Amino acid sequence: MPEAAHSNQTASTTSAEEPSPYGGAATAPSGTAARGAGDAGSAPAAPPRRIRTLDLIKAKAEGRRWAMLTSYDQYTAALFEQAGVEALLIGDSAANNVYGHDTTLPVTVDELIPLARAVASATSRALIVADLPFGSYEVSDEQAVATAVRFMKEAGVHAIKLEGGVRMASRIRALTNAGIPVMAHIGFTPQAEHNLGGYKVQGRGGAGDALLEDARAVAEAGAFSVVMEMVPSGLAGQVTAELDIPTVGIGAGADCDAQVLVWQDMAGLRTGRAPRFVKRYADLHSVLTEAVGTYVDEVKSGVFPEPERSFD
Repeated sequence: MPEAAHSNQTASTTSAEEPSPYGGAATAPSGTAARGAGDAGSAPAAPPRRIRTLDLIKAKAEGRRWAMLTSYDQYTAALFEQAGVEALLIGDSAANNVYGHDTTLPVTVDELIPLARAVASATSRALIVADLPFGSYEVSDEQAVATAVRFMKEAGVHAIKLEGGVRMASRIRALTNAGIPVMAHIGFTPQAEHNLGGYKVQGRGGAGDALLEDARAVAEAGAFSVVMEMVPSGLAGQVTAELDIPTVGIGAGADCDAQVLVWQDMAGLRTGRAPRFVKRYADLHSVLTEAVGTYVDEVKSGVFPEPERSFD
């Protein structure tokens, strides 16, 4: 049975033998007394298992929120997982943040798969989701499945994300029928920015009904969650309350079940004007600028490498 859950699908309960995917210790099997940490011969606690799509649906049912970040390499992936991020997205935002393009449109499947493979290989707990880039799924259901299969087989991701609501329902249905979990993406969809007339909030006024239809369509088609980007917070809250699958906000207010940000935005590596919904939790640009500047100065002055960093 595919992991992807339809909107009316109920998440299964974690078995007693499995460790919690949210980092808690494993429950002792029925009939087995739990040993204290100091008991001789006690086995080390089993590591937390990989988070599944049904775990995230269960989190919504239990009122537990979760965090998602983009990642494109092994070091950030391992660090973010260790810090408690439940889901990592290899976004087509790599076009802007790795390859230096102005939009997400130029990035290709062949460029994203190595990044996704690095993230999946460096983690053991987080759910790994990869974007299907522009041009890799729009033509047909068959094209979408073929592209997603490459990400699952070649990169080892656990789910894919695609943009579009009602118009992509058949794609989502075909993918879930093929055993591929799908995270949908509605509201502002960056791959359609030219058609939408630029970066604009979606769903205001009369357009709210269309966004609600998009949300219902992706859930009914089998998506296990849905990203809402640049959507009025009240409307996003309405969608979140109506759907059984978790909503992931990015510029959609605090009522969503989860939040996602591009990590370079969140950590302050990228400078300049940021979207209104971005909160910078650090200033990595300044930290790295200072560190590199010090390195350059020490090389030029002969301070580095010191004798203790050299060999006889």
